Amino acid sequence: MSDKKLVASLSLDLDDKWCYMKIHGDEGWEKFPSYLDVVVPRTLKFFDEHDLKITYMIVGQDAALEHNHPILRSIVDAGHEIGNHSFHHESWLHLQTNSEIEADLIQAEETIEQAVGVRPRGFRGPGFSISYEIATVLAKRGYVFDGSIFPTFIGPFARAYYFMTTRLTPEEKAKRKELFGTFKDGFRSNSAYPWVKDGKSLMIIPVTTFPIIKIPIHISYILYLSMIHPSLGLLYFHTAVRICRILRVRISLLLHPLDFLGGDDNQPELMFFPAMKMKSEKKIKIVGKALEILKLYYNVGPMGEHAKSMLESSTWPVYGIR
Repeated sequence: MSDKKLVASLSLDLDDKWCYMKIHGDEGWEKFPSYLDVVVPRTLKFFDEHDLKITYMIVGQDAALEHNHPILRSIVDAGHEIGNHSFHHESWLHLQTNSEIEADLIQAEETIEQAVGVRPRGFRGPGFSISYEIATVLAKRGYVFDGSIFPTFIGPFARAYYFMTTRLTPEEKAKRKELFGTFKDGFRSNSAYPWVKDGKSLMIIPVTTFPIIKIPIHISYILYLSMIHPSLGLLYFHTAVRICRILRVRISLLLHPLDFLGGDDNQPELMFFPAMKMKSEKKIKIVGKALEILKLYYNVGPMGEHAKSMLESSTWPVYGIR
């Protein structure tokens, strides 16, 4: 096996506080409560200290609020890539009509560009929502990559846990019936591949899961395991990264804002999220150690670089999304 490092990508879904409250069915999300003024400076400082450039997936509704523009522009000013995370942040986006899907994606794209001065060329659906129709819109609009596929078998179990922590009505649960995906998603590829529609191509970059057994390895799970035993999360992550490297899987690692917020940040509405009882300082140390492990084996950058590297490295078959 070659000692040359493969490319890995790092992205942060900049789900705002209201996004979690909305999906959770909590009252008050319509007022768009936010923690961006805490999360964005904290993460920018963190990535600067670890010499990393990543992709921030921005929600269009946050970009539509003028008071958020300076904090969102600070991401671009720091040299990070910007992606589209939909406008309304509805995890049932893939269940909407074609016209509704297109309207949401275009509205988010244009609003983000107006806010930060950069047009997004990457997308991740909220709740890993992906469909043939979504990919078609992205390809038509010249997007470079989509990061919405989550190839794991545990989606239904994650959804069941989520439903247990809510007081959603049956109608609201029906809207969220495919949140986090289905069991069959575990059979999806862990590697990036191109998708072509009407002569326009789009690189599909799945959120990497543990090879073969297809259980999650992204940071929220590492933090949860670290609560069970201090060394368990990082041991699990190190093992997963080494196996990915042996199998030459180019990792795409996912972060969330709550990976940088803890029980000391006074966010009572978000305490249902795994590892939220852990203090933020401890979380950030674990995240830093995990990313340093990743850097031992991979050259880590934003998702756009990942897509470019994959396109330049091989001759690809063409796949579709269903």
